[in-house]
Amino acid sequence: MHELTNLDLAIIVLYMIGMLFVGVWFVKRIKNTGDYYVAGRTLGPFVLTATVCASIIGGSAMMGRAGIAYTTGFKAVMTAIPYLIGMFIFSAIAGRIQEVGFTRNINSIPELFHYRFNRTARCILAFMIVFTMMGTVAAQVTATATIIKMLGNEFGISYEAGALAATLIFIIYTAASGLFGVVYTDVLQFFMLIIFVYILIPFSSLRYLGGFSSFWQNLDKSYLVPHINGSILGDIVTYLVFTLAGAEMWQRAFAAKSKKAATQGMFWGTSIYMITIALVFFMGLAGRQILPDVVASYGSSDAVVPALAVSILPPGLTGLALAGILSVMMSTADSYLLVSVQTFVHDLGKNFMPEMTEKHEILMSRVMSVILAMGALIIALYIKNAYNVLMFAWSFYAAAAGLPSLAALYWKKATSQGIISAMTGGFAVCVGWKLAGNPWGLGETVPGAVVCGILLVAVSLATCKKHPCRMA
Repeated sequence: MHELTNLDLAIIVLYMIGMLFVGVWFVKRIKNTGDYYVAGRTLGPFVLTATVCASIIGGSAMMGRAGIAYTTGFKAVMTAIPYLIGMFIFSAIAGRIQEVGFTRNINSIPELFHYRFNRTARCILAFMIVFTMMGTVAAQVTATATIIKMLGNEFGISYEAGALAATLIFIIYTAASGLFGVVYTDVLQFFMLIIFVYILIPFSSLRYLGGFSSFWQNLDKSYLVPHINGSILGDIVTYLVFTLAGAEMWQRAFAAKSKKAATQGMFWGTSIYMITIALVFFMGLAGRQILPDVVASYGSSDAVVPALAVSILPPGLTGLALAGILSVMMSTADSYLLVSVQTFVHDLGKNFMPEMTEKHEILMSRVMSVILAMGALIIALYIKNAYNVLMFAWSFYAAAAGLPSLAALYWKKATSQGIISAMTGGFAVCVGWKLAGNPWGLGETVPGAVVCGILLVAVSLATCKKHPCRMA
């Protein structure tokens, strides 16, 4: 194991500066809100593949899930597969989303709800999205702060200072250039991620352990045994249903230049993510053998991947790997931050202030980038585990918005009454189940999603003749 060198630190700093430069460079592309929120609907398959993959593989999906593999083993895979399945399903509907967005000039899920149902449905969904996106940004802040704290131990940098530094980095290029800055930094971050994290660290780990046979011989085989309980089932349902209403992916589908580009970008981005699930699982298990005292040393199993980089890589490559790990969090944080900003300003603010000009809306979006990111920072300071932060945010949104979003896109008999009752009912049951302590150990998303689906179908069928809604 070696200490970080000045070369490593210089590489990380230069990479951060480069990200800011790339993001700010696209300020000149921002002419209107369509440019800011959906990049002028110009994204092709390659850019979409990179930004989809970079957004999926965030701090919780990489550091958090590697930490789960480190501590409990196969649960890391069992909770990843439902999200993978959900994203492949989403790939099939992405073309439909792009078509609706292009033909109806719709840029967000709340806008679709307003078009098909009413203003109330739009506002309810928008409030849910803002809360969920802030929670997801908080998960990335948490993961990034863990790394920065590791880097700054010798200088006495605290977790809180690391969280603040992480937040400031996310803010600058997201506020400046909107989705243009987000997706094109994602492209660079995608290559950093694949080369210096998902290739370099696993192969170096195998070499350090003496090859695969040695790794396998020393592996605790109980970590490979699939198991399920109520909590894991809740996580599985959360991931599966969440993908149907993932606002950050809807935004990318809306931004695609064609139906074909939307479908291909989502599919290939998801396919690459499929490969990384196995690599993250391996890094967690390898970390168990190489660094059995990660939790004692760094305070959290989330630190296993950056700790591996510091332990087994030579100077220079360590800096590149850590820069790649930081890019994981940045690429996800900026995506969710932009969605929360769009939802708050466009779907809520402009809904109540229709006289707002596009110039004023862009200015307000930049201001809210700062305010909402600081809100995410506060969440991160209270909940310091990336996976816990993510699941706290996702469970309520998945239960209340997953099935209604799919219905808004495809089901002509869905009504305003059905959608509103489904969202409020699913949310209420989910929260109530959580407050009751998750009876029988069952995750709160399961009963919430079941009630949401029942209310959606029953109320819509009962009201569709008297209160029909138009299809998108």
